Amino acid sequence: MQSVHKTVLLKETIDGLNLNLNNESIVVDSTFGGGGHSVEILKKFPKSKVIGIDQDKSAWGKAKEKFKGMEKRISFVNANFSELGSVVEDKKVDGIIFDLGLSSDQLENAGRGFSFMKDEPLLMTMKEDLKEEDLTAKEIVNTWEEKNLADIIYGYGEERYARRIAKAIVEAREKEEIQTTFDLVRIIESAVPSIYKRGRIHYATRTFQALRIAVNDELRVLEKGLESGFEMLKKGRRMSVITFHSLEDRIVKRFYKKLQQEEKAILINKKPIIATSEEIKNNPRSRSAKLRILEKN
Repeated sequence: MQSVHKTVLLKETIDGLNLNLNNESIVVDSTFGGGGHSVEILKKFPKSKVIGIDQDKSAWGKAKEKFKGMEKRISFVNANFSELGSVVEDKKVDGIIFDLGLSSDQLENAGRGFSFMKDEPLLMTMKEDLKEEDLTAKEIVNTWEEKNLADIIYGYGEERYARRIAKAIVEAREKEEIQTTFDLVRIIESAVPSIYKRGRIHYATRTFQALRIAVNDELRVLEKGLESGFEMLKKGRRMSVITFHSLEDRIVKRFYKKLQQEEKAILINKKPIIATSEEIKNNPRSRSAKLRILEKN
């Protein structure tokens, strides 16, 4: 199956790296996804090489058709970007990209319960080969205490009705196990007010986000990935990071600010770059994207 993912802020992200057309640049695409950023870099900079990293090992299989004739300049590593320091052989690189959005392929095709629009097993893990000890959303909603559920739904999802949703989850699981995404959507629907269901954002969005972040430990992983990525960046070279919700953006903003205060880096854009109205029209998922670019001193 080919990738259907639409890359967000494509031109802005690559332009932000400020690569030299004549240099043999090495760029790490630490969230390879559908390969959109990687293929554009290889096309635009004929002497460049890209190291694509994704913890979804099927990502390369879906995207490789895009790289015909460029195979020698792209290498794919199946790993989490928190492992950058150990999986990237070139310890000094010319650019790093983090695109933290969940790709359309993961939403539409994974069968792991990322989307509340499809009835799928309630997994929400990025891992394909699940082990018995691996955490899933199903385990969280069926076994965690009500207070812990409310805390993660509020803390990671910024959901105002977190306590009501957590209470409804606990009451529902006492009757029968919560197994699928639609099971959970029905519970959330029963817990929130009618006016909330008519809002611009789907009433299940924030709860699903919170569970996905908890299952994949995304915020801690992001902090580790940013640190490893900055470490391997050459002096005078840049990092482009796209976030899709305020928790991620806060971590990136804080990380950048700390490096700036320590005079280890400069901010290329003090305010985040956002999608144009035309891009939002063509790709509604881009409306919440924020791009921040940093240059290493």
